[in-house]
Amino acid sequence: MSESLPSLCRRWHPSSEACFHPPGPGYTAACSRLLVQYKAAFRQVQGSEISSIDEFCRKFRLDCPLAMERIKEDRPITIKDDKGNLNRCIADVVSLFITVMDKLRLEIRAMDEIQPDLRELMETMHRMSHLPPDFEGRQTVSQWLQTLSGMSASDELDDSQVRQMLFDLESAYNAFNRFLHA
Repeated sequence: MSESLPSLCRRWHPSSEACFHPPGPGYTAACSRLLVQYKAAFRQVQGSEISSIDEFCRKFRLDCPLAMERIKEDRPITIKDDKGNLNRCIADVVSLFITVMDKLRLEIRAMDEIQPDLRELMETMHRMSHLPPDFEGRQTVSQWLQTLSGMSASDELDDSQVRQMLFDLESAYNAFNRFLHA
């Protein structure tokens, strides 16, 4: 092992949030590899004096809270929120965008037929750790959810609202595709 997991994570995850930089290229693979190495190495030192990684850090006075978070979660920060299944989240987001737009094109306009898919789209985008918090698609979907929440279940969108919602969702979908290809 050329570098320990705590020292590597300290370098990649500074303790101060103010100086935190997003992980660079190769981070996910390197961190995953080091997590496997950590598990093997820890089994060798684990015993009566050291039964947990927390005890190890206290005994050797290591201050690496973000590295500890990576160890406890057993995954790199880049796959934290999406439960390690980024491809599934991407597929779900694409599918939900298309589903809502298709419903509108098929003249399905009732709030109770559009809102559940739109809400699921929003929740899936929130689970994606790679998607920036200020992603314009989130704002678009959130605004339409607010509009729909002000309606009763049987209320329908009018022609103007349908046209605007289609335009907004297509723009958000295109922005999501641009994000994926960036």
